[in-house]
Amino acid sequence: MASKRNTELKSMSVEQLQHEVTELDSNISKLKFDHAVRGLQNPLEIRNTRKEIARLNTEIRSRELSTADADVLTKRSKIRLRRRSK
Repeated sequence: MASKRNTELKSMSVEQLQHEVTELDSNISKLKFDHAVRGLQNPLEIRNTRKEIARLNTEIRSRELSTADADVLTKRSKIRLRRRSK
């Protein structure tokens, strides 16, 4: 099922992905409120929604990096190298 979802994400545009993130973000706040007030039938919905938001954000970021120019990528590599050395 995960690979099917990944192919769906690959076919979506960046605008669609960002729209989906905003929808899920509003949905997660509604779920949290409902859970605090009366409890949810399945509280794992909150976790699954957070994971779905993370998947979407990861796809958006990977597309940003794939279209980035060489200067940005080399600067990013230097920052990552500096973080590892600490």
